[in-house]
Amino acid sequence: MTHPHRVTRALLSVSDKTGLIEFARALAVRGVELVSTGGTARAIAETGLKVMDVSDLTGFPEMMDGRVKTLHPKVHGGLLAIRGNTEHAKSMKDHGIAPIDLLVVNLYPFEATMRSGASFDECIENIDIGGPAMIRAAAKNHEHVAVIVEPGDYQAVLDELDSFEGATTLALRKRLASKAYARTAAYDAAISNWFSAQLNIDAPDFRAIGGKLAEALRYGENPHQTAAFYLTADKRPGVATARQVQGKQLSYNNINDTDAAYEALAEFDSSRAAACVIVKHANPCGVAEGSDLVSAYRKALACDSTSAFGGIVALNRTLDAEAARAITEIFTEVIIAPDATEEAIGIVAAKKNLRLLLAGGLPDPRAPGLTAKTVAGGFLVQSRDNAVVDDMTLKTVTKRAPTNKELADLLFAFRVAKHVKSNTIVYAKDLATVGIGAGQMSRVDSARIAARKAQDAAKELGLAEPLTKGSVVASDAFFPFADGLLVAIEAGATAVIQPGGSMRDNEVIEAADAHGIAMVFTGTRHFKH
Repeated sequence: MTHPHRVTRALLSVSDKTGLIEFARALAVRGVELVSTGGTARAIAETGLKVMDVSDLTGFPEMMDGRVKTLHPKVHGGLLAIRGNTEHAKSMKDHGIAPIDLLVVNLYPFEATMRSGASFDECIENIDIGGPAMIRAAAKNHEHVAVIVEPGDYQAVLDELDSFEGATTLALRKRLASKAYARTAAYDAAISNWFSAQLNIDAPDFRAIGGKLAEALRYGENPHQTAAFYLTADKRPGVATARQVQGKQLSYNNINDTDAAYEALAEFDSSRAAACVIVKHANPCGVAEGSDLVSAYRKALACDSTSAFGGIVALNRTLDAEAARAITEIFTEVIIAPDATEEAIGIVAAKKNLRLLLAGGLPDPRAPGLTAKTVAGGFLVQSRDNAVVDDMTLKTVTKRAPTNKELADLLFAFRVAKHVKSNTIVYAKDLATVGIGAGQMSRVDSARIAARKAQDAAKELGLAEPLTKGSVVASDAFFPFADGLLVAIEAGATAVIQPGGSMRDNEVIEAADAHGIAMVFTGTRHFKH
């Protein structure tokens, strides 16, 4: 059954006034009495529409700078009263409470205020109290009251008023109520997480994560899984902030891989050099710095052109025409960059399915933040890995110190290793990866796989020997034994960067010294699971 309920009175109190006047006019035309608050009431009245100020409804003026205006029995009684309940009807009659059949509220812009870097006091003032209280009251009484929390639902309500002789259906009211509770939950999540951050509380007793639907996705990691993409209050530049210029809808895997690519790219300062990261299945398969984007791309591609097919390309500078031509020579799923020239956009347009994302900026690798991962029965939350190798004090532990060239490559390789799934081994030469071993249960296997992939790349490029000859090697965590290091030395590595901290560090250092290679410790581990 539809259980239509006629709308005779609506209370409107909105921060976002998008479509407000048109909606208020449409309600008035349909005979709905309008009640409103503060700026919303003034905006409606200025159009000539008849509107009752909530102060006239309650008999109390707005007070305390607007903090108190809707927290009153004549508002909440009108929202919560169960129609047809004799006791409720008597209370309404005894206290002069009129029913409210439609509530339209969107909240003070706390999330936007927080993102703007506003002061603590300003953020506090943008915490809505009356709005969430009304929303929750109306949603609880969805049997009789419809609640709208965003302008996008105005038309759905108007359509039902037309279809059901001025009434809304229970099905719509339930859907709107569900959204209303989700909205207040996401709002409170943003506030609580902000407050914990302000107080430097790393493990609050309750942790909420809320988001707004960006889009429902076709499926998840696999076709039998459902999926959706949600946006949080965090506006870190990346796939969530990006404008999609062209291409098919992003898939779950596209979004996951593009985020991995752009986060890895964040390690490479665009003022220092052009940089390119190519990602496949959330792992970098080629990373390089160069004098311009096209040279960085070609160096990154040379590391593993086989894996790069169908991959994600991330760039740290404005995509130009030359780079766009090079990237579109092979099948690529996504290109993400801070911006693009019109000529580059035109070149990419020839590949109609290729997604081009313009993020508007680069993420700060040092910025604090949280990451979350679900587990059965709960979820894990941790601070983002914002340790940057440039800020680390490197300790040379071998008899030979790295040369300046080796040191530059070591820093480069460790930046990459931070974003490769553990266990990680990265070979680099001339500010480009030449072999990447990712996600193995044994570190020695990662070293072998990376060396083997370098051999495959050499054959692809027609080289006599792999580029690991004369390279440096980075390990995301310590070498537990010398065996992994010996594989790297056999592959041709001349210098090593690793966190150190193994019980067998001395054994590993002795092996390095025996082969005349340089090794530095960072003291910082970069596990990534």
